[in-house]
Amino acid sequence: MQALTRIVCLVLALAGGAAQAGDNMQANIVILATGGTIAGRGDSGTRASYNAAALAVDALIEAVPQLAELAAISGEQVASVGSQDMSDAIWLTLAARVNTLLAEEGVDGVVITHGTDTIEETAYFLSLVVHSKKPVVLTAAMRPATALSADGPLNIYNAVAVAADPQAAGRGVLVVINDDIHGARGMTKSSTTDVQTFISPERGLIGTSLYGENRYFRYPYKRHTADSEFSVDGLQALPRVDVLYLHAGASPDLVDALVAAGARGIVLAGVGNGNMNRETQAAVARAVKAGVAVVRSTRVTRGFVGRNVETDDDTLGTVAAGELKPPQARVLLKLALLEKRDPASIQALFDQY
Repeated sequence: MQALTRIVCLVLALAGGAAQAGDNMQANIVILATGGTIAGRGDSGTRASYNAAALAVDALIEAVPQLAELAAISGEQVASVGSQDMSDAIWLTLAARVNTLLAEEGVDGVVITHGTDTIEETAYFLSLVVHSKKPVVLTAAMRPATALSADGPLNIYNAVAVAADPQAAGRGVLVVINDDIHGARGMTKSSTTDVQTFISPERGLIGTSLYGENRYFRYPYKRHTADSEFSVDGLQALPRVDVLYLHAGASPDLVDALVAAGARGIVLAGVGNGNMNRETQAAVARAVKAGVAVVRSTRVTRGFVGRNVETDDDTLGTVAAGELKPPQARVLLKLALLEKRDPASIQALFDQY
């Protein structure tokens, strides 16, 4: 009996040890660097001026040796730009690389370092064209790497902690910055300099990450990543879509100029509930008749652009952006125009994504 008891205890001990070893197995995370302030270098730690994208991915990783506690890390330099210079070409390269990496059994997640200026556009683009449930996490910084109290290292640490977390899987593309976990859709930059610049004004945060301790509040509420119908595999370019900012006395000839310049789509950063003056509305009608897709968004920080409120979208042939602000509405419209679609079909995509 004692011998049997010893055997049972040994089996349980081995089983417990195996479970513990499994729990301690590190995730494999790839960091893709694109430049931005997080890789910036300045002449002084106490001055605002700096050069973005001055540091390579290896330097970013070496600055946070604690990453080794979270995951097995490798890095690749995809681009070296301030995110004001982010382009369709870089998006397509980035999407292809992310999809390739996540298809590999040995890769558990991807972290992307990026500039803050256009991170909301890149994140939303990837959320529509990455076809995996594995975590994809973007991070950035408001202060360059050489600044006094630089925010980049801890943002990278938290981003890796989220990317290595099985609970992050299936939540779409995330942006981790200043202890917050944002979903790609609907997040936006709200201050030119404040480190707490990013907000998710309509639906709130996905969760928080505090020194690598993650808490999750919700899942995204629209289609994304593995459930997205969009693909950019093999594409060399995306359709041209421009954003037109409206104001009191806006000139309608700007709409005509965009059509003449070859825009396939136009996103209006309208006043109020995506509104426009009568002259601009007449120009939009001409654009729609010429086959250009026009989406009504708003220059207002918060709120929902409703269909057929003050503008008769059904008659005019325009699309209401809903919660998507102009930069992200532009991203979705570019992908929608990869196929020939009428306004009703484009509206359906805006309702789903």
